Amino acid sequence: MNPIYEVASVDAPQAIGPYSQAVKCGGLLFVSGQLPLDPISGTLISDAPTEQLAQCLRNIEAIAKSAGTSISQTVKTTIFLTDLSAFPQLNERYGEFFSKPFPARACVEVSALPKGAKVEVEAVIAIS
Repeated sequence: MNPIYEVASVDAPQAIGPYSQAVKCGGLLFVSGQLPLDPISGTLISDAPTEQLAQCLRNIEAIAKSAGTSISQTVKTTIFLTDLSAFPQLNERYGEFFSKPFPARACVEVSALPKGAKVEVEAVIAIS
């Protein structure tokens, strides 16, 4: 059985509930859903979905770095949106953070997200 280790970064928002920012198990890092929160103030960084997506991914980058890996090693993401009509613009912004081979991905519309966010992203990242 693989041990499970908690991973935390001061450069990403602290968990707002009884969960870890991320956990390592085997050769994978499982990153909890990241909201578009400023890591210092804990507030939403913008009302614009594309800016919210970028902040979610910057938070994931910080957590990956703390785990000794990189967002470029992402194998799977799940994106939660409160308005799927923003998908084309979000898809373009998402492409700024990843290159081939792109991670596997799911994107779903939800009725609401914590703290009034419009976007949340979770990730599974390989650890070298």
